[in-house]
Amino acid sequence: MTPLTESMLPISVRTVDYANPREAAALVDLMDGYARDVAGGGKPLEAEVKQGLVQALRQRQPQAFSVMAWMEEEGQHSSLNAGVAVGLVNCFEGFSTFACKPLVNVHDVVVVPAWRGYRIAQRMLQKVETLARERGACKLTLEVLSGNRAAIQAYEREGFAVYALDPQMGSAQFFQKLLRD
Repeated sequence: MTPLTESMLPISVRTVDYANPREAAALVDLMDGYARDVAGGGKPLEAEVKQGLVQALRQRQPQAFSVMAWMEEEGQHSSLNAGVAVGLVNCFEGFSTFACKPLVNVHDVVVVPAWRGYRIAQRMLQKVETLARERGACKLTLEVLSGNRAAIQAYEREGFAVYALDPQMGSAQFFQKLLRD
């Protein structure tokens, strides 16, 4: 039996309809799985996050959009209600003051562990790039943990590179400051 390759997989990638209960549930399930993964912090999403995430994304539209990869089930190719969700990318439109154009930040990239290595992230990122170009975006941005070598390689294959304006000034670093009540 021939091993399955990424080009043989019946995967469809489409924009998530936040109003669709099936797609909304899949988004929350994928995000919770990602949160539980060591790359996502190793802890499940809080109940209130699970409850409010999709509604919050809906309220941020058109700045927020997501794409999801679906493994199509036998005999149901291209059906909007077919398949199993195996990947997710959440994005937010921002603005580049240097270019005076929108940019798209790739905020979450999730691939179910059993489906990693089949270039599902690449398919989703290609869809994101198409959507970003349709929005007139000048670039895609993302952050990744330095120890996540597989993700870094995947992003580099798709043309992402460490951000630097002048090599003498070094590359950009991602910082955060948690705001707690």
